[in-house]
Amino acid sequence: MPDFPIVDAHVHLYDPDVVRYGWMRGKPALQGPHGLAELDAARGRVEVEGLVWIEVGADPGQHRDEARWVADLAGREPRIGAMVAHAPLERGAAAAADLEQLLEHRPLKGIRRLLQDEADEAFCLRPAFVEGVRLLARHDLSFDLCVYHRQLAGALELARRCPEVRFVLDHIGKPGIERGLMEPWRSQIGELAALPNVWCKVSGLITEAGCDWTRERLRPYLDHVLEAFGFERLMFGSDWPVSEQTHGYEAWVEIVERAFAGASEAERRRLFRDNAIAFYRLDAA
Repeated sequence: MPDFPIVDAHVHLYDPDVVRYGWMRGKPALQGPHGLAELDAARGRVEVEGLVWIEVGADPGQHRDEARWVADLAGREPRIGAMVAHAPLERGAAAAADLEQLLEHRPLKGIRRLLQDEADEAFCLRPAFVEGVRLLARHDLSFDLCVYHRQLAGALELARRCPEVRFVLDHIGKPGIERGLMEPWRSQIGELAALPNVWCKVSGLITEAGCDWTRERLRPYLDHVLEAFGFERLMFGSDWPVSEQTHGYEAWVEIVERAFAGASEAERRRLFRDNAIAFYRLDAA
């Protein structure tokens, strides 16, 4: 375990009694409230000094209620250093009204409009969506890219078209680990890393590896994102509690530590805390 407090760049806190999440039906590990008390029980020996809350996929029309709930929680819990809320960026210029309302919440540092479930792999390149993403730059808001590996080409082009926006790739682009797929994911990760406005979260890999995951199956993907992004633009994320469906909090921290065992103390701190602080501007919270 890290011998210093970490900042977790990808945590989902929620209360289904306040906001509805239809996608969780049939997922017993995700049922019921998952707040800071539950996170503290799950993290074991890992000291979590700060976290970035990521939108949880609220039912349509409830994203503002979700942001309000988290902002209220953050007002009582200083560990929530940033919130990344949902906004309907596909509305183009009209999304500005949503952003203005979300900006009333002090912890707002980024937006995630989930792309992974879009049937159109080029959804993020529709002119209105690109226009919506470009709105983020004027408010210094980042964009979390959550896509499956088959959608990486569109994500890459979006980042190219919006050089003024800071992007972070969630879950290293959800590669096809269960099937052992490396290309074109490997090449596209390299192209993304060549863009100075793109960072990457070391998170969510076991979910993509399936129930019979092994450390050996994960290792080539971890090695490649380190080679591509370096310790300067990688940040640790637990994806808790989605992660609880396949593994515990400590297990993922240990896997990442072992994979990057040759890192210096400064590099470990960048990965497990400093890069999240810098990217999400937690020191300005």
